[in-house]
Amino acid sequence: MLGFRDPVADAIGLLRPRTTIGPSVRATGEWAARFDGCAHVKIGLVVRGSCWLTLRGREPVPLEKGDYYLLGAPGPYVLSGSPGADPGTAVPVRESAVDGVARLGPEAEDDTYVCDGRFTFEDANASVLTDVLPDLVVIRADDRRGRHLALVSELLVGELDAAAVGGPLVLNHLGQIMLVHMLRAHADRDDTTAGWLCALTDDAVGAALRALHADVARPWTLRELADTAHMSRSAFAQAFRSRVGMPPLEYLVQWRMGLARDALRHGTLSISELASATGYGSESAFSTAFRRVVGVSPAKFRAGERAAAREPEHLTA
Repeated sequence: MLGFRDPVADAIGLLRPRTTIGPSVRATGEWAARFDGCAHVKIGLVVRGSCWLTLRGREPVPLEKGDYYLLGAPGPYVLSGSPGADPGTAVPVRESAVDGVARLGPEAEDDTYVCDGRFTFEDANASVLTDVLPDLVVIRADDRRGRHLALVSELLVGELDAAAVGGPLVLNHLGQIMLVHMLRAHADRDDTTAGWLCALTDDAVGAALRALHADVARPWTLRELADTAHMSRSAFAQAFRSRVGMPPLEYLVQWRMGLARDALRHGTLSISELASATGYGSESAFSTAFRRVVGVSPAKFRAGERAAAREPEHLTA
């Protein structure tokens, strides 16, 4: 069976995230640090002190101890000790870091300490999440939604400082837990943004989304989804499109095709088995839908992925 009972768990599982924590910044005095951009998602935590976050085209955003930020597909950005810092003079963090830490200014116990991390996803399905995220989410230290983040981040920072055996595995899982809590906090407080993530907070549309994800192979009709939401068909269709950004049955097709891409890349199901698992009565009906969404047939997609997997990695001396 493809899919689970929780859309967020479904999406994170489908994306197969790879987590990289660091490099972090410890800074004193007048300082500015430039971070690389990321194709997908970055998160950060101000462990100690305060700083300013500057994204291209935005005014600098103040961050205090205990604040968190999430960046959706960001370009290069700057953290600095003051809002007027010249981004052109910012020190590139990745090139200057030693043992995962970029130190700017003299070492001091009261320095500003910022922990930064990135998540990269499989490109074929990355849009499942990146398309519904804004370019910047800030969760403040005093936000009630951040209390679980504080518990997770304490473990994460402790793991970074300990540098113990098994650290990369622990950091990978803690980073993903932080990502989920950031997504929860964003969805909980922003009910005006279109996209499935924020639509989950809507009692009616969210109920239909959860039902759809719980049984993706069911031959859903608009009437059945509307009944799940306790709405008329017309009212439900309008509410779903307004909240999610597309009609309910189109969302269902897009989600099924995301699962299909993942299964064709990593699984062993035959195309006929995959057709049944994603709710299609025949292999030909599934192949038609797949070709419409993905642009190639399931067989050609699978062959291309397997050929890419066989290609040797280029080694450099």
